[in-house]
Amino acid sequence: MWRILAQPGPGERLMQADKTRTVIAAGAIGNVLEWYDFAIYGYFATAIGRTFFPREDPVAQVLSAFGIFAVGFLMRPVGGALVGYIGDRLGRRAALTFSVTAMAIPTFLVGILPGYQVLGMAAPFLLTLLRMIQGLSVGGEYTTSIVFMVEHAPANRRGMIGAMGCCGAVGGILLGSATGALLSAILPAENMQAWGWRIPFLLGLAVGLAGFFLRRHLAEGAIPRAAGHSPLKETVRNHGGLLVRLAGLSAFNAVGFYLLFVYIVSWLQLADGIAPAHALEINSLSMLVLLPCMIVMGALSDRLGRKPLLLAATAIAFLSAVPLFMLMQHDQRLYVQIGQLGFVLSVGMFLGTQPTLMVEEVPAAVRCTAIALGYNVTLGVVGGLSPLVATWLVERTADQTAPAFMIMAAAAVSFLAVLGFREGSRSPLAAVNPA
Repeated sequence: MWRILAQPGPGERLMQADKTRTVIAAGAIGNVLEWYDFAIYGYFATAIGRTFFPREDPVAQVLSAFGIFAVGFLMRPVGGALVGYIGDRLGRRAALTFSVTAMAIPTFLVGILPGYQVLGMAAPFLLTLLRMIQGLSVGGEYTTSIVFMVEHAPANRRGMIGAMGCCGAVGGILLGSATGALLSAILPAENMQAWGWRIPFLLGLAVGLAGFFLRRHLAEGAIPRAAGHSPLKETVRNHGGLLVRLAGLSAFNAVGFYLLFVYIVSWLQLADGIAPAHALEINSLSMLVLLPCMIVMGALSDRLGRKPLLLAATAIAFLSAVPLFMLMQHDQRLYVQIGQLGFVLSVGMFLGTQPTLMVEEVPAAVRCTAIALGYNVTLGVVGGLSPLVATWLVERTADQTAPAFMIMAAAAVSFLAVLGFREGSRSPLAAVNPA
């Protein structure tokens, strides 16, 4: 009888469902904006290179554009420490509101920034400055949002909710890809290269405003205000081994995702001679499949555990990287599409499971800071440099499959890192910001 009375009624279940939907929307929307921006920058690297750099070899211009792409990523550890500190000291809501604002404004400014012919060397300098500010924002946005979402998720759905947080990032990439494909199909190629690439950056402001107002009204628990408590110092002093494991875990995410779903658009144009619109269409379809794949894998991790899926994902990626890259060199679009879809399984399995494992592994008092540092050191250095290194390797070796070996190396590192984690899917999550 008491068990029946303790069960939530229909009204309470409806309130819990509404709360869960609000948490998902508020957590994901910032990722949509931030990864939308980074996606369109990667996709339009060729046009950006022509606009902001002196007219040189086309490959040199792409390398310059990806160099600034890498600079933005290199700011991620700094941003992770900053936004993570805000999240652990002032609350998740304050951190999330700050990060979405710090992304929306520079995104808009990139869209209106004059190019090299107008500003000279000031143009690439200002572009670099804006990318650095965006890198600060991205450094804390993704990690703080998944912390917020998993902390507020029902115990038996942490994996699925964590995967939805990652879906915000992938959804932003997909939105950027779809926007680029649509504009490339509508506008003549010369207009797209001259000014059409600016339109997606201007549209990002609307998403930023929506995220800002949605997050302003989030509710959260009490925040610990112990005198002298420094999340950054505590993380570095007491959790160094955990930081190393988190960094190693993120290697496959960093290399695999940014090569296979960002750099790949430029690779298809240079390696296969595929038109930009067609390359974006191929990538958009693959990412559309990636979204439900991540959610399914996150939900599956609630049943099977996090470690088995992560180990399987990295093993599959290691074994299939070279064959799939060879398939994507085919002259028929169907085979190119099948090749990229082959990577969806391993990447989707990994990305759908990684967020929740990280949250379950880290103590609540330093959760935002530790995850932001461990994750962003790898994403900033390895992920940010991956497109640049891949472009250089292909150019130097004349081997279009060279990026596959980068994926294999990253998968091996992450496989070993996963072995060092415990399985936390069956354990209660540590208390969140106890009063």
